[in-house]
Amino acid sequence: MTHLNLLVGGPTSEWPDQLAAGKVSGDWIGVDRGTLRLLKMGITPLVAIGDFDSLSADELSLVKRSVTDIRQAIPEKDETDTELAITVALKEYQSDRLDIYGATGGRLDHFLANLWLVLKPRYREFAPKIRFIDRGNTITFYLPGEYELQKEADKKYLAFVPLEKVDHLKLLDEKYRLADENVPYPISYASNEFVGETGHFSFTSGLLAVIQSRDTH
Repeated sequence: MTHLNLLVGGPTSEWPDQLAAGKVSGDWIGVDRGTLRLLKMGITPLVAIGDFDSLSADELSLVKRSVTDIRQAIPEKDETDTELAITVALKEYQSDRLDIYGATGGRLDHFLANLWLVLKPRYREFAPKIRFIDRGNTITFYLPGEYELQKEADKKYLAFVPLEKVDHLKLLDEKYRLADENVPYPISYASNEFVGETGHFSFTSGLLAVIQSRDTH
């Protein structure tokens, strides 16, 4: 299995402890300011991608001296820097799992662009390979089917979030269950919890985000 990490330029205050400590395993792709932050941690990414408009001239010079493969885009473009990086990770490196850090916190429009990108036709089939991870949340994505979830040890809460119309959603053995729900619009079934170490759910159409989370204050 090919596992890649992607670091976006969101606030470092939202990094999980293992990232802040430099203990995330695997190769990296840097996105805009995320590239500079990787270099400062002693990590040289496989690729640096973005318009780099958030970097000073000296910072951009450091990136260009340090990273062999740089994909510099113009600021006025149809895809976000994160989307450009995900395309490279999935299509060129054929990543089976893509963990994305630094994509939450900060500007809300950036976060929503990141969350909703799995709805775009070119990414939809890859949605189950993508995870967003920050200090309090792990977001995963599911296409129709039957699934077993494994509880993350440091997370208490569980949310099921249809990102579009979802049919026959069943939450089978969580604390709060759904027998057979047709959900016509995006909604968050928030503050659910595991009963035990696993949970099971299923649905027959649409695209679902599942969030495991904990309080961080």
